[in-house]
Amino acid sequence: MAWSLIRLVRPSQWSKSVFVLVGPAYHVADMTPTPTAAQLWHELGMPALLAAVIFALASSAGYVLNDIRDIDHDRAHPRKKNRPIASGAISIGQAWVFAAVLLAGAAGLLLAIDPGVRIWVALSVLAYFVNVSLYSYKLKRVVITDVMCLALGFVIRVIGGCAAVQGVTPSSWILICTFFLAMFLAFGKRLGERRVMEDEAPTARKVQTAYTDDLLRMLVVVTGVGVLLTYALYTAEQEHKFMHGFNLLLLTLIPATYGLMRCLVLLERGVYDDPTELAMHDRPFQAAAALFALITLILVLMVHQGASDGPVDQGASGAVGFDRIVEIAQR
Repeated sequence: MAWSLIRLVRPSQWSKSVFVLVGPAYHVADMTPTPTAAQLWHELGMPALLAAVIFALASSAGYVLNDIRDIDHDRAHPRKKNRPIASGAISIGQAWVFAAVLLAGAAGLLLAIDPGVRIWVALSVLAYFVNVSLYSYKLKRVVITDVMCLALGFVIRVIGGCAAVQGVTPSSWILICTFFLAMFLAFGKRLGERRVMEDEAPTARKVQTAYTDDLLRMLVVVTGVGVLLTYALYTAEQEHKFMHGFNLLLLTLIPATYGLMRCLVLLERGVYDDPTELAMHDRPFQAAAALFALITLILVLMVHQGASDGPVDQGASGAVGFDRIVEIAQR
């Protein structure tokens, strides 16, 4: 029973809560003066992680409700038929109780959020859960709307993470890029399902009757281009922070492009039917994601340290002096 309940909450899907941390992570570059480690944890780290856990619990409750709703379709899916509810390991009555427990846990953790921002985090979580419920009970069977509904859930996560930290507001670029990335992942999942299940795909996901292989390929490419384009424009907008001869933030485009293209290739081949599973198991993709995170972290910390130390020497091009960058990096 315990193992079945753990599987029911889909802990592997909690990785999606990383979107809750996006806004607070980029906010580090704008924090002045330099906070101590304790201040950084108290003002930014702890509330952001609390929000991530709250969204993880809310998303797990949504998965439980979705599995209750989709029990018949899941039994026809080669992988989903082993889910706890579809396999009979957890009864529908037990699943309803467990969903209520997860939501109660999320509500309890909201009390640990700063009272000044608690209402905004609560509204974000409520909006997320309403969106998930609408998806599970109606919108998942409406072509295109199903994917847009999922993408909105990721955007709400970003907004909720920003709401949890005083003074953090999400930029338009981050919200737009998140929206396109989430649609890319959702369309990619549907394409992967068609590759793995072929003609049986509509038996596991009814909306697959409205999609075709060619349509999904086109939608995956369109949203993938949208992701890279919006992120590239974001890096260009931030060049005043990361300039040294050229915009150093552009370096993050290399692993970002590789990771996205790697995802597309493996889904097209039918190696995975879910980008989340791909992210959990494909080593080259994980390496690209780790490199992206590492480069971004280093650059954000460099900019943050440079801003805290006051004005820096700049050449005619407005670039930060290389010696100064090395000094900051060494610290």
